Amino acid sequence: MKVLFVVPPLAGHINPTVAVAAELAARGHRVAWTGPAEVLPRLLPADARLFPSGDRPGPRGYGALHTHWRDLRGVAALRFLWSEALIPLAHAMIPGVEAAVDSYAPDVLVVDQQALAGAVVAERRGLPWATSATTSAEFTRPFAGFPKVADWVMDQLAGLLADCGSDPGWDPRFSDRLVLVFSTLELVGEHASHPGHFAFVGPALSPRPSDGSAFPWQRLDPLRHRVLVSLGTLNGEAGGRFYAAVLQAAEQLADRAQLILAAPPDAVGEVPDHVLHQERVPQLPLLPHLDAVVSHGGHNTVCESLAYGLPLVVAPIRDDQPIVAEQVTTAGAGLRVRFGRPRAAELHDAIAAVLDNPVHRGAARRIQASFAAAGGAAAAADRLEKLL
Repeated sequence: MKVLFVVPPLAGHINPTVAVAAELAARGHRVAWTGPAEVLPRLLPADARLFPSGDRPGPRGYGALHTHWRDLRGVAALRFLWSEALIPLAHAMIPGVEAAVDSYAPDVLVVDQQALAGAVVAERRGLPWATSATTSAEFTRPFAGFPKVADWVMDQLAGLLADCGSDPGWDPRFSDRLVLVFSTLELVGEHASHPGHFAFVGPALSPRPSDGSAFPWQRLDPLRHRVLVSLGTLNGEAGGRFYAAVLQAAEQLADRAQLILAAPPDAVGEVPDHVLHQERVPQLPLLPHLDAVVSHGGHNTVCESLAYGLPLVVAPIRDDQPIVAEQVTTAGAGLRVRFGRPRAAELHDAIAAVLDNPVHRGAARRIQASFAAAGGAAAAADRLEKLL
């Protein structure tokens, strides 16, 4: 079987596909990716086969797009995501995805929900395709209380299909044959029913390009709780006020908790010795050494933390993050705090609570068990093999 992964230029959407691809390759299948070559090579294995699609050259590159997006919140961020990112990305990727299909001749496409071009091309060519759902937000009726927002999103999708000459009335975010959801109902919530072709496989974890050899492991304090603070790969520059509150909370916690702060140096300023500060950390190798995580609510970081049974303090910023934060708190696996106008006392109390309250750790471990039972990359590969 030849599998073509169609992905956007976002680490959290690419990482699970790397794990699934490795599992498929171990079973003798062939794998390749298509997406923006401006970003993907540094996120894929060195030997990955990549068919470029959707690059934005010059000043309109994805770095510039992110600069505009990172300061937006709420509906403004959602509108920007769709009108300035996802829909233009779909149009930009379609020629490259078409060329990849011609050159590689895949048997099946695995299409990220934010790489809509893959679904359009698969339907156009009559190829089987599966959805790669690297965030669980779409499975909780996120716009239930905002019908006008939901209608606007559907209008964007309808416009894309019309522009591409595709038949109307179908949703390129959801395959009608297989939707791989990299979460479980224990986190998403069991309040809604899902079709049988929705496969909740749990997170698919794989090593990152950085192995952590440069991380100062010797500085981890064995006598204190260890708490990672990370706003992910895209939000660090916007976290100045949040980091300041974190450092104030860390001062009050210094006798019992060591904070490992992953943040750009320019956004943090001077850091006291009792905080371990690194611009980047090897997140997966580090998680087994931690007791809790403070996060922006990115689906990747949340699921990776829970895969190790770690409770969370979640400070959502935009997009799906408030929904993921709600899933964490509803499951009992952590607490939510404010990202805007953060208060040191609120952060201190939340970190202390997830460290001390056994309810949060117990809930995190229940989700951890559900992730292990779901099967991860192996379960995703099983379902893909059954497509043909």
